[in-house]
Amino acid sequence: MGRDYLAFFASLFLSRLADQILLFIVPLLVFQSTNSASWAGLAFFAEALPRFLAFPVCGALCDRFSPVRILHLSQACRAITCILAVVGHGLFGGIYWLVVLSALCGVLTTQGIMAREVLLPHVFARYSYTRTLSYSQIADQSGLVLGPLLAALMLGTMSWSWVVLAVAGLFLLADLAMWGWQRSSTVTLPTFEQQPGLWLKPLRVALGHIRSLAELQKIICLAVGVNLIVGVTLATSAALVVGVHEQGKDYYAGLQAVGAGVTIAILFLLARVHLSLRLLGGLSYSLIVLGGFISGLSGSIAGYVLGFLLVIGFDKMFNVYMRSIRQRVIPAQDFGKTVGVITLLNNLSQPLAGLLVGGLAAPLGARGVVLVLSVASLLIGVAACWRWHERLQAT
Repeated sequence: MGRDYLAFFASLFLSRLADQILLFIVPLLVFQSTNSASWAGLAFFAEALPRFLAFPVCGALCDRFSPVRILHLSQACRAITCILAVVGHGLFGGIYWLVVLSALCGVLTTQGIMAREVLLPHVFARYSYTRTLSYSQIADQSGLVLGPLLAALMLGTMSWSWVVLAVAGLFLLADLAMWGWQRSSTVTLPTFEQQPGLWLKPLRVALGHIRSLAELQKIICLAVGVNLIVGVTLATSAALVVGVHEQGKDYYAGLQAVGAGVTIAILFLLARVHLSLRLLGGLSYSLIVLGGFISGLSGSIAGYVLGFLLVIGFDKMFNVYMRSIRQRVIPAQDFGKTVGVITLLNNLSQPLAGLLVGGLAAPLGARGVVLVLSVASLLIGVAACWRWHERLQAT
């Protein structure tokens, strides 16, 4: 693996690590400062909603401007925002600085995610795209796992303001790693002329591709099915492990760590073994649905663990399949804006799963909700494949 490869993914890891530390500490600190679950929920909402809604606009920006420059700006601005939040709190006090920090960093994180998404098909052409995606997911997943652990460790030894300043340092290190990648990389990114506007016209272009490209319709439907199971698994895991199966909090934390380890192992395997896209998609979707059924039907903790690990572990394999299809069929000049809209549509089913858990858990129980959504995901997968098969026969 070349130095440019390592520098690029080191930047991704450091950026994700810093982002996850913020995601962990902001709601926690808001709750500790106010002793109010409502304020903690507001802090999470302020971080999550702008990040969620920003995908289409951020994707359009990456088509219009250099994604490398946008990525630098994203990381530098997140570091500056952390510093300003600490300075503002020191001068004026108040917990609202943390809420503002989480909201601004949420949007800037989305911009960084979209910039990397546009860059990945071009920067490592000498490797297969599946291998590149696998390593990017490994770097992302490693930051996802280590972020909360590092945050808890730092909060035990220093005040939150120093933790936020350390996060600013991580963002700056991520940016330095990107500069290192640029110095060792010889890649020239293609540029395309774009129509004016950052919302309506790019949105129409993206929706036009989704309407006309059957493969995009298929992976959007399949992603909705996957996210229903992933969403209900995440929303019910604490209740099922600690409540229904009567295990301790340490067991629950250990299960999360094992899930991350299984995910990384699967991604390393994908980076080394070539699988066709059809096998990649069919295998991952089938095992995720199977995991949903096992975790919902099992009356023992061993069965639940197996189902949980299938869902969490193969979610990233499906992600590699989905992103590979997107890269193959979306025109390069419209890649960012189209992926931004697709990402927005894909993610709608995870909060929907959370709402369904809230509404159905009382009459059906947590396991019943998992089973209902597993059946829904199975039907979505069958319908999407049947529709795709019909289209192939028609042509």
